[in-house]
Amino acid sequence: MEGARRVEALTGARPADIRINDLVREQKPVVFKGLARDWPLVRQGLQSARAAMAYLKGYDAGHPVTAYEGPPEIKGRFHYDPAMTGLNFRTARLGLGAFLDRLAETLDEDDPPSLYIGSTDVDGYLPGLRAENDLGLDPAAFEPQPPLVSIWIGNRTTAAAHYDMSNNIACCVAGRRRFTLFPPEQIENLYPGPLEPTPGGQVVSLVDFERPDFDRHPRFREALAAAQVAELEPGDVLIYPALWWHQVEALEPFNILVNYWWNAAPAFMDTPQTTLLHALLSLRDRPAHEKAGWKALFNYYVFGPAERPAAHLPPAAQGPLGPLDELRARRLRAQLLNRLNR
Repeated sequence: MEGARRVEALTGARPADIRINDLVREQKPVVFKGLARDWPLVRQGLQSARAAMAYLKGYDAGHPVTAYEGPPEIKGRFHYDPAMTGLNFRTARLGLGAFLDRLAETLDEDDPPSLYIGSTDVDGYLPGLRAENDLGLDPAAFEPQPPLVSIWIGNRTTAAAHYDMSNNIACCVAGRRRFTLFPPEQIENLYPGPLEPTPGGQVVSLVDFERPDFDRHPRFREALAAAQVAELEPGDVLIYPALWWHQVEALEPFNILVNYWWNAAPAFMDTPQTTLLHALLSLRDRPAHEKAGWKALFNYYVFGPAERPAAHLPPAAQGPLGPLDELRARRLRAQLLNRLNR
């Protein structure tokens, strides 16, 4: 976006030098130029789109993938339909090779359909690919559980601004990509769409970044003032924190991105998205004075220091207020289910 601040870009970094969790704590997106430049898949993509496709087919496990296809008139922007009760594209299950062949057919078209597969597990669908195409970051950086590594393939497509619940390492493998990033507090200024349906599992912004309607979305100007833009070439790597809103534009007739998602949270913890839905059910429509009281309770029990609510209690009396472990998580989940099923 014109005038938007550029994400800091660093050159010459090695994987061993990168402290990903420090960047997350600092809430600081950073681009590492050329960090994945030596990947064989990057080199194949620099040679040609068809060379990269052939390389991917060599690792294809044969499992069907979920492919998105939209008509040429959506211009790659997978989004809601005009009524916001449906979507402007269709999905189909087909083999990865068949999808790549369909994509190859459109490479030279002036106005092709929009084609895209997203968030496809690399190890499950392309076993062995990571042996030659991996950042080699210290596994301890992702503790307590390993990252989810996914691949995204398509032509000129746009993933409208949305947030993810995990921290992200986005590796531009083929083609060029543009990320437009916003800190979490900009949510109101981005005009989120309905919770259901969603184009890709998460609510997305209603604002068309190419043609913003400031009469309908006047607060978007405030979002733009806080925006950061990252322009990625093949081999560049962008790291940014969870819950940051990001619009992702693939800028070439053929594009590949590989990303690593991770959270510094054990697997037994539930997703906060479930908590948000439950809060809509239980809190949102209560009187303002009640919500103020509940806000104080949440600040004490949830958003303040984790050890504070149990600090004055003996260990045997702490119950769910004590440090969360797998056993306490199981008991809390059972208690919640029992209450919800009354």
